[in-house]
Amino acid sequence: MKFREAIRSATVEVMRKDARVFVAGIGVPDVKGIFGTTLGLADEFGPERAFDIPLSENTVAGICVGATFRGLRPIFVHQRIDFLMLTMDQLVNHAAKWRSMFGGVQPVPIVMRAIVGRGWGNGPQHTQSHHGIFAHVAGLKVVVPATPHDAKGLLIAAVEDDDPVVYIEHRWLHEEEGEVGEGYYQVPIGSATVVRAGRDLTIAAVGPLVGEALKACVALTAEGLEAEVVDVRTIRPLDRDTLLASVARTGRLVVADADWGPCGASAEIVALVAEHGLDLLKAPPVRVTWPDSPVPSSQAIEPGFYPGARQIHAAARWTCHRSRAASLTPSSVRPFEGPF
Repeated sequence: MKFREAIRSATVEVMRKDARVFVAGIGVPDVKGIFGTTLGLADEFGPERAFDIPLSENTVAGICVGATFRGLRPIFVHQRIDFLMLTMDQLVNHAAKWRSMFGGVQPVPIVMRAIVGRGWGNGPQHTQSHHGIFAHVAGLKVVVPATPHDAKGLLIAAVEDDDPVVYIEHRWLHEEEGEVGEGYYQVPIGSATVVRAGRDLTIAAVGPLVGEALKACVALTAEGLEAEVVDVRTIRPLDRDTLLASVARTGRLVVADADWGPCGASAEIVALVAEHGLDLLKAPPVRVTWPDSPVPSSQAIEPGFYPGARQIHAAARWTCHRSRAASLTPSSVRPFEGPF
């Protein structure tokens, strides 16, 4: 099943199971169904539970947050995570705080689905990846699935959760295929997973860089290095135990994150290991992140902006004290083919 199909499958499953779940967002009932993730929802569940919205994200966010007080469980879909910034007042100042303010008795079970819109030439306002920003907010949970299996299981878990969850999906993963469990299942929020065992270093990867890390491992193995790859999956709360256990086995750490480095998830993971497992490290940790500049629009510059297997491979060699990176065939640079 494709990643986008897994998201749709999860949505259908939760809507069939729980009549309190509804889906709102620009393009939800459209013929393209938000890259295929909401196709047929309005036909099966009606316009009361799957509907389009006006171009007013903060207002609709307020409606969705308020709906949780009436026992409903909204999924608010944003075709670009950049537009999620328009909901910050409702999400950060209200949804994230209400459960704590009311002594834990008032759940706020809203899911903010947000798509990272990297394509070609989309520019700095349509291609950002803000999981680091939302993970900084106390009261929010932030998940970033990397596989179709986790895309389904984490979305179901997010809808079932009584706290607000920011569910971030990368558009370049929408066409990725993988095994998906049958029926209704959850991937626990707050759990990372080891997707490749290794002895020489740990690569903790987020979202689309999980696949790039696995590509880098092919070249590393040919050079005699066996990397363990941890799919972080949840940015907040981080799975401290899995990350530290992996570093304990390998003694080295590379963090690969499709986001900016300063104050981001990669910095938090390095801080986690430094605070709770510094004595485990044989070498300084290395981060592979976006350059510290806005996302470019130029197709000539874009390929050099986004890190991938090549950069992860070089970082792994460095932390294992092999200074010169050998040639590497796999790369994250490929023509974008849609859907648009």
